[in-house]
Amino acid sequence: MAIEQIKMPQLGESVTEGTISKWLVSVGDKVNKYDPLAEVMTDKVNAEVPSSFTGVIKELIAAEGDTLAVGEVICTIETEGGDTQETKAAESQQEGTAPSEEKPVKSTSQGNKARYSPAVLKLSQEHGIDLSQVTGTGAGGRITRKDLLKIIESGNIPVAGRQTSTPVQPAQEQPVEKETVQPVKPSRPSETASASSVNIPVAAGDVEIPVTGVRKAIAANMLRSKHEAPHAWTMVEVDATNLVEYRNSVKDEFKKKEGFNLTFFAFFVKAVAQALKEFPQINSMWAGDKIIQKKEINISIAVATDDALFVPVIKNADEKTIKGIAREISELANKVRSGKLRPEDMQGGTITVNNTGSFGSIQSMGIINYPQAAIIQVESIVKRPVVMNNGMIAVRDMVNLCMSLDHRVLDGLVCGRFLARVKEIIENMSKSNTSIY
Repeated sequence: MAIEQIKMPQLGESVTEGTISKWLVSVGDKVNKYDPLAEVMTDKVNAEVPSSFTGVIKELIAAEGDTLAVGEVICTIETEGGDTQETKAAESQQEGTAPSEEKPVKSTSQGNKARYSPAVLKLSQEHGIDLSQVTGTGAGGRITRKDLLKIIESGNIPVAGRQTSTPVQPAQEQPVEKETVQPVKPSRPSETASASSVNIPVAAGDVEIPVTGVRKAIAANMLRSKHEAPHAWTMVEVDATNLVEYRNSVKDEFKKKEGFNLTFFAFFVKAVAQALKEFPQINSMWAGDKIIQKKEINISIAVATDDALFVPVIKNADEKTIKGIAREISELANKVRSGKLRPEDMQGGTITVNNTGSFGSIQSMGIINYPQAAIIQVESIVKRPVVMNNGMIAVRDMVNLCMSLDHRVLDGLVCGRFLARVKEIIENMSKSNTSIY
């Protein structure tokens, strides 16, 4: 028998760590190759980690809620054949070194310090907690971030050098199998602080809502974008009257024929993709000592659920028809809402287009989807009186296009010209000169 390791995979570009949100197996379970072992969450996507081997689950190294770097071991599987860890352990003993443990052990000794998650180590250092005096409630007795938060809130903090008769239990609650808090490693200590640690009073009737892993991931990515990218903002007003008339005249027939909706958003994505071919500078990213201008035009679209936001990607949007874009928008949105979005659906985006108008917004300032250099907000189409070129007043369908840009990469001049071109394309979309197919 051999012991094989399953490691935290890299589930996307620039992803450096992941959080175990849910174990799908337990110690002793028989698994086949490619069976899902755990649900993992990153700042890019939620995904299942498959088994690379057929065998029996030997040990769950990470607990639910633990955040591990890409490449760290999350569990071990006992398989048939090959060298065994037992053999390696025997060799280590002959050399005078300690063998590794085979069974789940409690993280209550300094010898197991390397197995504490980064979030646990950080929190214990901030509050001076002696981890050797804490009994964990995670898998295999591992100490979790939630254990430490309970101890902090109780005020009974075990300090190094002050021994207690028994290991400190995390508050007076029954051990739990699952955690509701799933942290992503923060860039600043304040991100993991509880209400009590930042002195926010909690009065009777207040509701404390645990921060989910998805919300933590969103917060970390947005904070990074705002801290690293100097945001600038611009907006143009677009007369979409011809587009509205065109789309409304064909939408019912299109839905009957194709089986999915022809949305206004598909026209806007097409217009952005077309303009990017003429202004490739917008399709760029900051890379420290250089700016990378991307060849492929891959448009990220923001899709929201009740408690999270995902940005799947329409690949090579400039090569697709309006129908093709509409199909992808529909398919990607359905994947997000059904929980079937794959890591590859989230990778490769070069610019983001956000349909903020879908919930009635008429003006907004988006945060750039790092490491992209721009995000465009398509606001709600509203009827307004407009002064025409002949001096007459007419009711027109107007829409605002708002653009946030990374001022390290882009300047106002090129962005102004780019938005003016998008405006021109949209204002000239009509049945006579725009093909859906």
